Parts: sequence; structure tokens; C-alpha cells
Amino acid sequence: MSDYIIRATAAEGQIRAFAATTKELTEFARQAHNTSPVATAALGRLLTAGTMMGVMMKGADDILTIKIEGDGPIGGLTVTADSKGDVKGYAYNPEVMLPPNEKGKLDVGGALGIGVLSVIKDIGLKEPYVGQTILVTGEIAEDLTYYYATSEQTPSSVALGVLMNKDNTVCQAGGFIIQLMPGASEEIISSLEKKLGEISSVTTMLNQGMTPEDILTLILGDMGLEITDRMDTRFYCNCSKERVEKALISIGKKELENMIDDGKEVGVNCHFCNKHCRNNAVFVACVSTYKITVAFFKADKICMVACLGKLCHFFAYVLKACKHVHNFDTV
Repeated sequence: MSDYIIRATAAEGQIRAFAATTKELTEFARQAHNTSPVATAALGRLLTAGTMMGVMMKGADDILTIKIEGDGPIGGLTVTADSKGDVKGYAYNPEVMLPPNEKGKLDVGGALGIGVLSVIKDIGLKEPYVGQTILVTGEIAEDLTYYYATSEQTPSSVALGVLMNKDNTVCQAGGFIIQLMPGASEEIISSLEKKLGEISSVTTMLNQGMTPEDILTLILGDMGLEITDRMDTRFYCNCSKERVEKALISIGKKELENMIDDGKEVGVNCHFCNKHCRNNAVFVACVSTYKITVAFFKADKICMVACLGKLCHFFAYVLKACKHVHNFDTV
């Protein structure tokens, strides 16, 4: 089953809800970052929350970033999502290993420690919205529940979970966010609290074969649940050649020249998807008045040459130490 999110309302608009299954994107993140089980659980939970919070935004170009920084061994997490269901993220120390907590579960709270949760919403205004709260438990779901209550004054129930297989691959991942809208009656609040107290964990329900629709039906089925939308979600990183070029240009002519003079190996790495140049690559930059030429060499061939000029740039694949040009494109 592919990952997806559903959006719903209940109690004649007094409740809005989101639920997601995110096994595939969490497994993708695990493989991309080679995360330990506890890091996979932490990152998977925040990716799940991020993709649901992302689709709450209205603008096509709106971007949501969630950052957790703590004094625990994992250091922190960063997740970025948009309104179209795309999400990406990484753990600062993805290889951290910890024993289970007192409940026999992966100790996400112990991995994150004491710290701060920040939610940054770039919705096209002059300055992005930034909300911050302390970590209440470090288990992420409780911390986001606290964030909604204190920073956005929206009573919410956040549930997130990642279940691992014995071979450390992802068995199940998903979650839900249920929020009370202004003016919700005491009867609806009491009924929702009772339902939430009766259900099993998200991963238990998913592992029993329940879908996001089933989960929301279990919780809100007696309150006039109406599912209004379904959207695919995925781990997607928009890093590209063009973004790398801009990053290299932003370093500045002097710094690029210093790299050449030092003769040190330089790699370009994306934190979000972990794509990188091989460690045996040598970064060569030639700077002139109007252009910067960037070349990545391997032992017996150039694998990529990018020329950036005022008006154009080109790529050339050169085999056997620049002797033969294999392909040439201009843009």
C-alpha cells in the first residue's frame, strides 16, 4: 500500500482530522541515512507529523520546517514539508544506539533529551512564522500536542508511531492529528476524549491491517465523520545540479580559488537525502571574470564538468583524462 494522507471533518465542523500511513517514506529515509532503529523511529515520527502538517497549509509554494534540537545523543532532527505531500528530513546523528526504555520500547525521548521544538512556516509573507516550545517528553507526538496548545492555541491530539522489523527495516509507520475547532461543545470534547482513551497505539492498529480511514472511523465514526480528501505522500528531496551550482557560486571567487590552491578533496553533500560526491572526487574550480568552471574528476576520467557563465552554462562528459568529449549540451 502506497503512503497517503486523508483529511476529514466531524461533528459538523467542530473537529478536523488528518491521518497518514508512511511506511514507505520512513523506510526510504532509513535506507538513505542508514539510521539506527531509534533514529528511524524518531525521524519516521517527525516525517509523519511533517507531512500531515504540511498539507494543512494552503499555498502551493508554502513550506513547513520542523526542527527539534536536544541534548541527547541524536542531537536533533529536521524535517521540511510542502502542501503537496512531499516531505524530507534527517537526523543529526543517525547512528545513535540506545537500550529500550522502561516500557521496552525504542527510547526516542532518551535519544532527543531536553531541548526545543521549532515550527517554521514560510507562507509567502515578509518573514516566516516561527513557533517554539520546550520538549515535554521528547517522544515527539506529545511535544507537538503541547506545541499546538501553547503556540497555536488549538487543542489537538497527535499520535505518531514507527514499528520496526527484527531486521531493522520498517514494519509500519503512520499517525493522526485530530483538532478541536473554536466553539466545539463540551459534549463533543468529552466524547472525543473518551474515544482517544480507548484506542490502541497507531502502530498496533496499522499492524492489524487498519487503514487511515479505518482509524479515523474508529475514533470519529459516531460523530458524523466525513472524509474530504486523500493525497499521496512521499519522501522527496528537491536537491539538484542547479541548486549545487548556486551554492558553489555563493561561496565566492576567493574561497573557490583557495580550494584550488589547497588541493584538498571537496565533496558536496545533501543533508536531506544524503546524496553526495564520492570521497575520491577532486573538486576543481577555475574562476575568471565571467565564469566559474566546476569539474569532478575520478581516477581515470572526468565524470562531470559544469560551466556557469553570465548567460549560459554547459555540461560535458569527458573520458580518459579529458581527451575525448563524449556528450555536449547547452542550455
